[in-house]
Amino acid sequence: MDEILTSKTCSIFKKGQIVFHEGNIPQGIFYISKGVLKLVRTNNEGKEQILRFAKEGDFLGYRALIADEPFVATAICIEEAVACFIPRAIFMKLLDENAAISKEMLKALSHDLGVVEERVQSLAQKSVRERLAETLLFLHQTFNSEEKGEDGVIHITLPREDIANIVGTATETIIRLLSEFKHDKLIELDGKKIKILNKQKLEKISSASV
Repeated sequence: MDEILTSKTCSIFKKGQIVFHEGNIPQGIFYISKGVLKLVRTNNEGKEQILRFAKEGDFLGYRALIADEPFVATAICIEEAVACFIPRAIFMKLLDENAAISKEMLKALSHDLGVVEERVQSLAQKSVRERLAETLLFLHQTFNSEEKGEDGVIHITLPREDIANIVGTATETIIRLLSEFKHDKLIELDGKKIKILNKQKLEKISSASV
């Protein structure tokens, strides 16, 4: 991957800024050097749907570039981020000439597909309560690191609307369920910050329908 990154051009994006738009033709791929982004798709009713998140160390746009298709989502910064651009010609040349890079991209594509399949299965089979528990565990796993420690805090601040978007329900329902989780001492709420108090119980709730 170092060979790809030697050809990058990096830019700083503020919270709320867009790195690329759904429907645009990719001219290259992006490497996230710092920060967190959400990948959002607009449905037929004009509502946004969060497909997934990208954080430091992730590549974006490679699927659309390899498939020679437009971006299927808009990448929006949910905090200040540094995104590095690698031009199409350089990326495709490295794919052709370097088997190791091709293998890594294939692994990344397979992982992304697996995440989407799990989300579709979850939306189809689980209750809203189960999906919320699953989402809180997912956010904690995705945005925690050894440096931040295992303090139970979800180290990303999302508005309730975004959590509702991920879970696939109304914002009012999420607010009510979070209050219930707090009452049951599963989580602790401090403004928009969420701390997991009982991970084992959340895991049990999230897998109740499995």
